[in-house]
Amino acid sequence: MRKRIVSVVLAGLMAGMTIMGCGSSSSATADQAPADESATSAGTETSAAATEAADTESGEEVTLKWALWDISSTVYYQPLIDAFEAEHPDIKIEMVDLGSTDYSTVLGTQLSGSGSDFDVVTIKDVPGYMTLVNKGVLTNLNDKISADGIDLSQYGGVTDQVTIDGNLYELPFRSDIWVLFYNKDVFDKAGVSYPTNDMTWERYDEIARSLTDTTAGAEVYGAHYHTWRSTVMLDGILDGQHSAVDGTYDWTKPYYEMVVKEQQDGVCQDYATLKTQGLHYSDAFAQGNVGMMNMGSWFIATLIQKIKDGEYTDCTNWGMVKYPHADGVEPGSTLGTITALSLPTSAPHPDEAWEFIKFVSGEKGAEVMASTGNIPAMTNDDIVNSIASMDGFPQDDTSKDALVTSNVYLEMPANDKSSEIEEVLNNEHDLIMTESESVDEGIQNMNDGVQAILAE
Repeated sequence: MRKRIVSVVLAGLMAGMTIMGCGSSSSATADQAPADESATSAGTETSAAATEAADTESGEEVTLKWALWDISSTVYYQPLIDAFEAEHPDIKIEMVDLGSTDYSTVLGTQLSGSGSDFDVVTIKDVPGYMTLVNKGVLTNLNDKISADGIDLSQYGGVTDQVTIDGNLYELPFRSDIWVLFYNKDVFDKAGVSYPTNDMTWERYDEIARSLTDTTAGAEVYGAHYHTWRSTVMLDGILDGQHSAVDGTYDWTKPYYEMVVKEQQDGVCQDYATLKTQGLHYSDAFAQGNVGMMNMGSWFIATLIQKIKDGEYTDCTNWGMVKYPHADGVEPGSTLGTITALSLPTSAPHPDEAWEFIKFVSGEKGAEVMASTGNIPAMTNDDIVNSIASMDGFPQDDTSKDALVTSNVYLEMPANDKSSEIEEVLNNEHDLIMTESESVDEGIQNMNDGVQAILAE
């Protein structure tokens, strides 16, 4: 059982922030380019005291190049830089925007080429992370973490899930968790009690059905599932016994059967229709006829801002609870995603870059992230309280308590074939949810397809 952690969700974020979705555009590769030994050595011999002494003696200013995406629409980059530079006046940070669409692919290409001068790189997703690890272009951070006494338990177990053969090549600074959003007005109109922070999937299904009204032209959907595989399949990983890269997926059957049956009974909108229309989950919830929706905490920022702007008028009375769970699973267990920082083996200034990575992913960086309304990967009770008290966040105790999680499981744990696995799973998810094949057929195809990939 992973150590208990406190996870928070963002509130009051500026409009225009890029909403992080599921899946990735990068792919892992079996081709491993050997890391430059001298660069790796330089990257593992760190000493903050020596760096500061050298800076003081020389008085020279060092500029670090930081690879990232969406500078103009991401509110926390500059505050992180300002806070770091205030403590390290001899180190300046230069942001380099590689774009969000093909970020992982572009980054992998640049780091694999000669003459890359990035000092710090942002890791967008696990498949992209695995690609870079396989290419040998990221520094193993184990020695640095040990030398500086960094307590990895403060990241709630997610660093364990991105450790490769005992080695860690990234430190997370942002985290998003999955929660259950609900529209209190829909519950009140139906005379149904609100959901709770300790709710099984069986109870969740019962509530969803009690909210449903299939009257033509006046439909009320007890639940809503976006078309991502995460919204159905990954509900089963919360027991800590399974993952998306297992190779066998029989454990997904109860969740697929539940959602397909809800779809057939009008409890949720039809998957094929959602795919055809391209209806965004935020638009679906904003219509005011959805009782509950499982979604990542990134949605809170959009929800709060659009309500403030007067764009959302039919879901203003909302709340959230912890993710539902199977019998025997600890309440507060949930899915999660992370954004992390890595040190390239070719970094021109590895010691200074490590100081920046430590700052951003540590407690001081977490305070900056929270001040911008974002979720830090490392956090505490004070940050939970401050975010829960922000204007626009639901003021009921249940919604606040939903910020506290017990176990966070990554949607896609580290595996050098994660991209290929994801392609198989996504395809079968689509076929099951469109009822082009039965749940049993889809699961068998998942098993066969992924096992073939793992055997390669």
